[in-house]
Amino acid sequence: MMTKKALVASAALVLLGSWTLSLAAAPGTMAPAAPVPKLGASLDPAAAADDPQPLPALPADLHAKAEALFSESEAVGQTRALLVLRDGDLVYERYAAGFGPDTKLISWSMAKSITAVLAGFMVADGQLALDGPAPVAAWQRSGDPRGAITLRHLLHMSSGIEHVENGDPIWEGDTVEMLFGAGAADMAGFAEAKPAAAQPGERFNYSSATSVILSDILADTLTPAQGATARRDAMREYIRGRLAEPLGMTSLTPEFDAKGTMIGGSIMHATARDYARFGEFLRNRGVAGGQRLLPESWMRFMLSPSPNDAGYGGHIWLNRRRPPGARAALWPERGPNDLFACIGHQGQYIIVSPSQRVTIVRLGVTKEDQFPALRQRLADLQAAL
Repeated sequence: MMTKKALVASAALVLLGSWTLSLAAAPGTMAPAAPVPKLGASLDPAAAADDPQPLPALPADLHAKAEALFSESEAVGQTRALLVLRDGDLVYERYAAGFGPDTKLISWSMAKSITAVLAGFMVADGQLALDGPAPVAAWQRSGDPRGAITLRHLLHMSSGIEHVENGDPIWEGDTVEMLFGAGAADMAGFAEAKPAAAQPGERFNYSSATSVILSDILADTLTPAQGATARRDAMREYIRGRLAEPLGMTSLTPEFDAKGTMIGGSIMHATARDYARFGEFLRNRGVAGGQRLLPESWMRFMLSPSPNDAGYGGHIWLNRRRPPGARAALWPERGPNDLFACIGHQGQYIIVSPSQRVTIVRLGVTKEDQFPALRQRLADLQAAL
């Protein structure tokens, strides 16, 4: 028999799925309608949800590799959207039935990379310091080892805080507890209250709670107000002015907890095209519309291997070999060394290959046992471009 806690967690996951689908059809709320930068001529006409756009730029074998991500659903899960861009031009775009160019889809952990870019803006502005103590009030008591945690440690997932991303069973992990359980009302408070389990910088520990701590720091930097509305509004305005409008990501919709803290580790929504715009922004190393928005130094930081896991940079996955025993995130045995990706739960990907001048967006629902096949198909597609 399932415990009450297990039932609550399971129900929360079901409700989140329904909530996600309802949001998917909602119009964008981050910015008013305005002309946006084009990724290619094929972005202008709307594509039918079940009718892929003509693909004159793709040879038959490459077309087949893209189509396999839809046709081989038993192996790779359901692909809801797949976009391929070369030199910023959209050369392939297809959606599953019921989804389309205006559908907002959940980011899951791709949100972490967006949070890292927002942190980069604040570091560039001198509002935050990458290697100064992270400004978290709960860690500032004399003798608290967490007082030595820096922004760099948080972005590298090496804070040393006792966070458990995935429990066994799943509802025993901090992520479910934070998103749906006792920590849901104040996610940052829940995450920041966890004790130290290691020295800062000592070990890699992937954690969505860490990204919520970063989100809390961002909000506190933007406004001294503690009210939820003020914190939400400050964060929304900052995202609109610094990221959404300059990149044309007008569908980008971050979610917040009851305290007004952005859920920057796992829950944002946007269209596939807007996720592609973000990927292109990273491919162009912080430049959009011919204007540098993010310093080159921050891009170097994000895309440099972290000390404890070469497959992870500053809140983004790198195509490097991970430590023994760590599950593969990408495909370092066959892909370019400069390839990197924003990756989210259930197979959300923004894959960027600068040396190929390529960006790939795949959104969908993939189960745990389907991930090896999904990575294989994505690697096949990337290699053929």
